[in-house]
Formats: sequence, C-alpha cells, structure tokens
Amino acid sequence: MAYIDGFIVPVPAANKEAYRALAAKAAPLFHEFGATRHIEAWGDDVPRGKLNDFHSAVKAEDGEEVVFSWIEYPSKEVRDSANRKIMSDPRMEDMGKEMPFEGARMIYGGFAPFLDTGKGEEGAYVDGQLLAVPDGEMDAYEAFCARMADILKEYGALRVVHAWGEDVPEGKVTDYRRAVMAKDGETVVYSWMEWPSRQARDAGWHKIMQDERMRFAPESMPFDGKRVIYGGFSSILDEWKR
Repeated sequence: MAYIDGFIVPVPAANKEAYRALAAKAAPLFHEFGATRHIEAWGDDVPRGKLNDFHSAVKAEDGEEVVFSWIEYPSKEVRDSANRKIMSDPRMEDMGKEMPFEGARMIYGGFAPFLDTGKGEEGAYVDGQLLAVPDGEMDAYEAFCARMADILKEYGALRVVHAWGEDVPEGKVTDYRRAVMAKDGETVVYSWMEWPSRQARDAGWHKIMQDERMRFAPESMPFDGKRVIYGGFSSILDEWKR
C-alpha cells in the first residue's frame, strides 16, 4: 500500500526560488531510492485561525510563507529504506549545508493513506489539511471522508487523499500533534485535495458550500472542527518518477 512522507516548512518569502531549486536538486535522489512523486506547494491562500493554523504550526515569522510538501512511496517498507539511504548519502549531506529555511521548525512524519481517490495532475493547485481524530471515531471519519470525496470530485477536484499518522515523531520545537493540538487518544490526519487551478478550486468550494448535502450539524462530525488546519497552496515543484 502507498505511503506518504508529509512536510510543513516555514520559508522566508525572499528564499522562494532558492527553496524550489534545492527541492529540484533533491527530487532525483528521492526517486532514485523509490519515491514515485515529490511535490512542493507554496502558501497561497492560508488563513489565520482562532486556535491554530499552518502559520502557528511551524511558528512562522514575519516575512515567511508556509510550504505544504509530500513525497509518495509505493509502501512503508520502500519509504523506510529510502530514508535510511538518503540520510547516509553524501549528496544529501551536501544539500543540508545550503537549506534556505530553519530546519528546526520543519514538521515531518509518515502517513498511511486510507482513502486515495481520483488522479493527480502535474502542477495542480493543492488544498492542504491537518486535523486530529479520536481513535474511537476512525471508522466514522473514514466514512465521512468517502462521502466528502464524492462531493469534491463532483465539483472539480482531481484527487482526494486522507492518511493516518503512523510515524509522527515528537519535535523539540514543532510537530504534527502540537500543530492540531492533539489530545491523548487522538490520531493526526494529513490530507490534500488537488484541483486543476486556483480558479477551479475557488469555484468548486463555492458550489460545495451551497450543496444541501453539506448541511450537517458541526457536533455530528467525528472530529473537532475548531482545530482543523487548512489552506490553499500553489505547486512550485511537482516531480513524478518517469
């Protein structure tokens, strides 16, 4: 089964091209060790939240933007093997000396997809989302995501992916659990939706929010919607294994 390495990164806006260039340099290395896709998406429509948001998740400073990034592997075994090789590869060590961002505030972790529907498109516009789900509500949440995916695709989404946090380490400064204020007995979910463009995404969500199927009580949802983090991201690198 496919496996996802997900990253949230704070990058100075002035370093956007340097970041993209470094990611482009690293992508062939990930593919060499088994990755099937590597995407970097730059914050484009990332709102501030009352409790939490992508900015606070990585303690973004003035002049920094948030990058939503992931690497896809055919399985957890391939991902684990790739990470071992990458961390000992001198090429990666050299690239680590030129990082155009503060690595201590980058969030990363491994996620096992439980829903992956539709087909991605190179250079797609990305809706990224993080949330925490009570372990006792996992089945209900999977059913909720399946219903939502049908609606999203009906209104233009190309691909919808939801993945359970499986290898989500605790960080010294930031991490996924702190990002969504996860409580004991909750699991972090890493999700994204791909759209043909920002315009298609905006038009799609406008129609979705008017759909009668979206009229459900917040308390009926199998998670705390107040702690959901979401935002729109524009792809700056999208490398597929050829």
